Amino acid sequence: MRRMILSTLLSCTLLSASAQQLQPAAEYQRRAEEMFHRVWTLYRVPQHGLFSEYYPQQHKDSLTYMQDGNVQSKAVSYLWPLSGVVTASNMLIRLPGKKAAYQPYADTAMAAMYAYRDTTRNPTGYQAYPAKFEKVDRYYDDNGLVAIDYAEAYLNTRNPVYLSRAKEVFAFILSGWTDVLGGGVTWLEGHGDQKPACSNGMATLAALKIYKASGDKYYLQQGIRFYDWMHKHLRDSAGLYVNDIKTATGKVNPVYYTYNTGAMLEAAMMLHSITHEKKYLTHARQSAEAAYQYFGQPQQGMRSAFCDLPWFATVLFRGYEALYEVTKDKKYLAAIIDRVDHAWTNRDPNGLTNHDWSEPRDNTGKPKWLLDEACIAEIYARMALLDLK
Repeated sequence: MRRMILSTLLSCTLLSASAQQLQPAAEYQRRAEEMFHRVWTLYRVPQHGLFSEYYPQQHKDSLTYMQDGNVQSKAVSYLWPLSGVVTASNMLIRLPGKKAAYQPYADTAMAAMYAYRDTTRNPTGYQAYPAKFEKVDRYYDDNGLVAIDYAEAYLNTRNPVYLSRAKEVFAFILSGWTDVLGGGVTWLEGHGDQKPACSNGMATLAALKIYKASGDKYYLQQGIRFYDWMHKHLRDSAGLYVNDIKTATGKVNPVYYTYNTGAMLEAAMMLHSITHEKKYLTHARQSAEAAYQYFGQPQQGMRSAFCDLPWFATVLFRGYEALYEVTKDKKYLAAIIDRVDHAWTNRDPNGLTNHDWSEPRDNTGKPKWLLDEACIAEIYARMALLDLK
């Protein structure tokens, strides 16, 4: 959950499935590499080894995704958008014949993420802004992303440092688990008002990816524990996941975002792969279709076609990708990539995409958010590896 998103779902133009034209894998790879290098060139802040929140960076941009409400952008980005660069680097290193070319980028991105590590509080965890600048809040959903990225980096490189760091981060996440409402973690350390899908869904994936990397059944047990809590408390009858549940009342917040269902869709497919239990595939199929009907079809007079926050939709894409590996049905993937292709066609003069994938070309060059652009490189790299054409 991020407060920037709570007030709006973006209005979009829905194109029919028959109009969707998939590109060859080579074209998606070209786009992934182009956007990755554009992000690296435009957003990199070399003197700090980090990245800026926006390009152009004006330090007047109001960030509304923090607990404290409006926060002004600073010299470098907060952890959440930086994680998009890390994930993209983890994907590009997997492109055929590109490991040597992208290994230095991936290692540099990992080093940038490490700058957010805070050892002044116990247990060690990652705070929202680099620790050398100031002491700020530590969000459990951010830390879930960090653990996932480290686990993926280990699978790419077999560098034991990355696996050790993933386990360290997961220990921080577990420190937030309480028995209120039968388990789960809150949004951020020290605030117990709600238990959201974002924190617990990413914790589920983090545990399962660490299990995949290590083979340690402890992490499989933790992944199942988080999954079961999410399934019981935040999954609706159709298979979508609501945003959060209030700890004081046990009342769910029936707001839906693509990434909450996407994370659990991917987790269900991971559990199906690990355990071979059919229930997880059933859960995944239900969630996949429910998300397609809710986010990919016209509803209540608003034409919505996977135009949630771009990174949110990218997380759903990951879930659809995991399902595709079993079903080979590309309907869901094609629907999302159609929106991405529209954004790609309508890039601004700096070669950056719009925050709303359905918008026409922006010729003003207004500031673009790091996370919106990094996820384009990720999703096109995923498309290249899938080779659906």
